[in-house]
Amino acid sequence: MKFPIFLDNMSTTRVDPRVLEEMLPYFSEEYGNAASRNHPYGWKAESKVDESRTRISQLIHCDPKEIVFTSGGTESCNLALKGICEIYREKGDHLIVGATEHRAVIDTTRRLERSGFRVTYLPVDKTGLADLEALKREITDKTILIALMYGNHEIGTIHPVTEIGKIAKERGILYFCDAAASQGYIPIDVEAMGIDLLALSAHKIYGPKGIGALYVRKKNPRVRLAPILDGGGAERGMRSGTLNVPAIVGFGKACELALAEMETERERLWKLNEKLRTAIESSLDYVHLNGHPTQRLPNILNMSLEFVEGESILMGINDIAVSSGSACTTATLEPSYVLIALGAGVELAHTSIRFSFGRFNTEEEIDFTAKRVVQTITRLREMSPLYDMAKEGIDLKNVTWKRE
Repeated sequence: MKFPIFLDNMSTTRVDPRVLEEMLPYFSEEYGNAASRNHPYGWKAESKVDESRTRISQLIHCDPKEIVFTSGGTESCNLALKGICEIYREKGDHLIVGATEHRAVIDTTRRLERSGFRVTYLPVDKTGLADLEALKREITDKTILIALMYGNHEIGTIHPVTEIGKIAKERGILYFCDAAASQGYIPIDVEAMGIDLLALSAHKIYGPKGIGALYVRKKNPRVRLAPILDGGGAERGMRSGTLNVPAIVGFGKACELALAEMETERERLWKLNEKLRTAIESSLDYVHLNGHPTQRLPNILNMSLEFVEGESILMGINDIAVSSGSACTTATLEPSYVLIALGAGVELAHTSIRFSFGRFNTEEEIDFTAKRVVQTITRLREMSPLYDMAKEGIDLKNVTWKRE
């Protein structure tokens, strides 16, 4: 095994060698600008970009012309939200957004609120599923967009996007779906699911960093967007700038591989997921699964391990790359807003760890990880008086703590 073991594939993935191989000629040999339509260098680049559009469109079942290239998932989310709000402002000023969306969505809608838009943050249940009855109740005649992701990036919970798309269509509202965490792991059909805008990112599926895409529906209805970058009118006028041809080539190849291997890879990842979960749960008490038990992405396992801080766990298993449920800021250690939205509570959120599996992980790595996690938690709990009290049957929620 190679150390540290990488189980943080939701943060990024290793570029697949097959992807890299296809990209390499476009750095030095085929270096044309895809917008240069008056010589063979540009024609070759444009042709390869078009091929990549087709490969990406096949992954999500859309027209290749509906793919708009961006610098990544964050830009795709920004373009979708800001672009819709600017164009459709006369129609309405209200958005409905999931409480557990990625920061690329949440932070963007916070900015839109400061610009005068009204945003309803839709609650989720304890498994992370959106409340669709609440969604229906929150829709008004001023609602112009619903933003609810497919699979959650922290806990893996999969929203019922087809039902959400149906609700949006019945009310004449556009539906934006962030699929950066889901693409390539579970099937996506934007037409069948009623999705009008969809964000994608290459580096989550073994492609290069710095390249993403936004699906923008062309008909039934035709979706219009105001650009957030001006200059040259590339990408149907929605995203100006010289196309990153090598990265686009890699993105296309990554999508082609993901589509071809999705079914077998999904099954393999679920086995790794369940192997680690059962190994930890069978060896430790006070363990909580965060997210839906079955309606969850196959590559994400998020667990809270009571009485041990997530940051302490990370230091104890420093030969395994994972992420904690806390995010370090300049002044504080903040618990995950996703876990708080589930009702986990601040203390429990601080004890969470996210394991995310990928194409290059093995069963041997999972066996090692399970053993190391159990050893670390056991050792840390031996130093925890709270764990001893809980084992004695003391309800810590009802303890009155006194400062001397």
